[in-house]
Amino acid sequence: MTDIRTLADRIEIQALPGEFTDAAMLRDYDRLAALFAEDGVLRIPAADVEFTGPKEIREGIERLRAVWEYFVQTVHPGVTRVDGDSAYGRAYIVEFGRMRDGSSHGNHALYHDRYRRTPDGWRFTERSYEIRYLDTSALTGAPPESGPVITLPAGTAEARRPGPGPAS
Repeated sequence: MTDIRTLADRIEIQALPGEFTDAAMLRDYDRLAALFAEDGVLRIPAADVEFTGPKEIREGIERLRAVWEYFVQTVHPGVTRVDGDSAYGRAYIVEFGRMRDGSSHGNHALYHDRYRRTPDGWRFTERSYEIRYLDTSALTGAPPESGPVITLPAGTAEARRPGPGPAS
């Protein structure tokens, strides 16, 4: 039987890849870098990239993102194994985008991750990106000129306002 602490650890660890992708998509480089331990390493061997420590990771990711006209990455959960104050896992990635030089890039990949419990919670100690499928065909689409406006229907959780008494 799995104890409550192990379940809580797995939940916190499994949130890290989603936080990483969200920060990368939103160009929130400070948040992305804060997901790494002080000695954390980010490797992208296919691009001959290795950054160590949050400061270098932040600066390096910002430089890499600058060459993309647009970039979309989705993350899918993989395995997570916890061993006390350390853990390892994998996250499955689909990404595509177009570079500012007009070239396109799409791939299916996985991150091989190592984690450590720190006083601030779980952090990456290593992320290594392994591309399993690469497509450099020209992308024919483009991001919209302005973001789409999404109107939520009345009655959805996001549209309700908290207030006293039972929900109607």
